[in-house]
Amino acid sequence: MLLPATAGAASDPAAGDPMANARYVGEKRCGECHDTERELFGHTQHAKAFRSNPRDDVERTVCEACHGPGSLHVANSNDKSRIIGFSKDWGTPVSVQNAKCLGCHSGEQRIHWPGSVHATNRLACSDCHNPMARFTASGLLKKASITETCQTCHQQQRAEFRKRSHMPVPEGKMSCEDCHNPHGSSAKRLLKAESVNELCYTCHAEKRGPFLWEHAPVRENCANCHLPHGSNQDKLLAQARPVLCQNCHSGQGGMGHQLFAANTLPTNLIGLAVPATNATAGSRRTISRSCQNCHTQVHGSNHPSGARLQR
Repeated sequence: MLLPATAGAASDPAAGDPMANARYVGEKRCGECHDTERELFGHTQHAKAFRSNPRDDVERTVCEACHGPGSLHVANSNDKSRIIGFSKDWGTPVSVQNAKCLGCHSGEQRIHWPGSVHATNRLACSDCHNPMARFTASGLLKKASITETCQTCHQQQRAEFRKRSHMPVPEGKMSCEDCHNPHGSSAKRLLKAESVNELCYTCHAEKRGPFLWEHAPVRENCANCHLPHGSNQDKLLAQARPVLCQNCHSGQGGMGHQLFAANTLPTNLIGLAVPATNATAGSRRTISRSCQNCHTQVHGSNHPSGARLQR
C-alpha cells in the first residue's frame, strides 16, 4: 500500500527536501535488499510494536516509520539524501536522526535532553543505541551493557574503574546509569540527584546525618575527599592519609604540622637512613588509617563527647 508523501516526509518540501516526492513502499520491499537487517530487526521491540500494534499507517510500514518513505531510495540507492540513515557515515544530519527518535521517545527520563551535554555535543541516539538489533536485554544498546556503551567515549573513567579502589562497575554490580542520566539532567554532570551528596546518600544513607558534630568538608561535598569512579588509595580517597587530612589540618599549634617530621614517620615512608633503634619508629598518626586511628567518626558524630570526631 502506498501512502501520500506528506504522511511521513522528513521536512518541508518548500525547503528543497530531497524526499519530498517519495512514497512508502512497505517492509517487504525493504527486505528484498536488506535481508540481514530484516532478520536481526525481527527480535527488537520496535519490530514487535510496528508489526503487531501499529498506531497509524506510517508505523504499519515498519522500516519507513523511522527511515522515511523509500521509493526514491529504491530508485537510486547510491543517493544517501533519499532516505534517513542512522549512522555517522550515512550523512543524515544528527538533528534529523534525533527528531525521528524523539517523535516517539520524548518526555520522562528524556525531558532534559534538549540542552544536555550530549545533545550540545551533537551526539546522535544511534551513537549509543542500535534500534535494528537486540544486543542487550534492554535499551537496544550498541554494546553488551550500559557501562561498555558509555566507556566507548569516556576512556578516562574506564581507566579509573581499573584502579585499586573503585565503584563495583567492572564487576557488574553497578552501571553508569545508577548515578548519571545519559539523556539529560537538571544537575551538573548528568547526575540523577540535585547534588553529589544527595546522590551518594541514596546508597550511603548512614553518612547523611544530621549529626551533633558535623565535619564541614563532608557536608559540603563528598568529592572533597573521595574520587567518584576509582582511586589507588583506600576507600576511593583522593589522596593517602594523612596527606588528605593535611590539606585542611596543617595550621601551626595543632597536630597536623608535626606529622612529617623525620622522627615521626616510619623509615619506609621517608626513605631516610636512621639509627637501627628508630628503624621501625613512627607516630601512630602516620600509619594504618592515620588520623582515623583516633578520629574514627570522620563523617560526623552524635556522641556528646564527639566534638573532635573521636567517638
